[in-house]
Amino acid sequence: MTQLMTMGVLAGTGLGTGLWLVLARLPSMRRTRFVDRIAPQLKSVDVQSRLLAAGPVNVTPFGPLERIIRPVLLDAVSWLGRFNLGTTVLSKRLAQAGRRQTAVDFRAEQLLWAVLGLAIGILLALVSAAGGGLDPVTGIVLTIGLAAGGFLLRDYMLTVQIQRRETKMLAEFPSLAELMALAVSAGESTTGALERICRSAQGELADEFATVLADTRSGTPLLAALQDFSRRSRLQALVRFVDGITVAVERGTPLAEVLRAQAQDVRDMAKRSLMESAGKKEIAMMVPLVFGVLPLTVLFAVYPGLALINLGW
Repeated sequence: MTQLMTMGVLAGTGLGTGLWLVLARLPSMRRTRFVDRIAPQLKSVDVQSRLLAAGPVNVTPFGPLERIIRPVLLDAVSWLGRFNLGTTVLSKRLAQAGRRQTAVDFRAEQLLWAVLGLAIGILLALVSAAGGGLDPVTGIVLTIGLAAGGFLLRDYMLTVQIQRRETKMLAEFPSLAELMALAVSAGESTTGALERICRSAQGELADEFATVLADTRSGTPLLAALQDFSRRSRLQALVRFVDGITVAVERGTPLAEVLRAQAQDVRDMAKRSLMESAGKKEIAMMVPLVFGVLPLTVLFAVYPGLALINLGW
């Protein structure tokens, strides 16, 4: 494939994509939504001019290109949502990661990553085809593989974000639990202790406590807000923390001792995890020691003797 043919393919692809976008946005090609049907009857409620309304906020650095592609992405996400059975699980994972984002928005991000992988695959295939070193089957497999890899990579990054956030929350929990126990021992209520933690601490767990307080101020009972927090976090230490507060509040048992015991349990668990990690690292350190340092040590010890033997001959 010559350079002229490559430029022709790129120009044709761009023209076809533009014509398809124009055709897809025609009113006759789209189903009228219920919101659009009742919008003319509700115009009298909104007295503000649309000229004064704030424009749509861009979530990517692509500017006008994002506003052009956004309707198509929303249509694609809604179409894929009919085949997606994991929306509830995805919403829970987003709550675990601390992201104020809906499942549809996350699927749109995954679709953008897939489109980016598809574009990279097409570009690599065209460059390789221009050089004559790529057959069509390999190009198709490479393009589809990069698109699927982009889609799965975004999900993997969400998993990594959840793991990092859970690690931070477990590291913050003993100090905050002891601070809460100290506040309760001083005579403050559970809500007052949470407020003190939110004022004096920073971090992922403190932000979750702030969310619990916000739910409480909006009318949700404290125990129900704490149960929602434990369902969001899904960490065993935090679940036991909420259960301990629930039992202490309902039965009137001393809350400070329960919090101190839970903080000590989390510290012991952290120590056990550290010892397990040290054991694994010790075994991993044997590989460079056996295959790197030990052969060099034997070589330095044996080579002078071999040199003397050769000189003696």
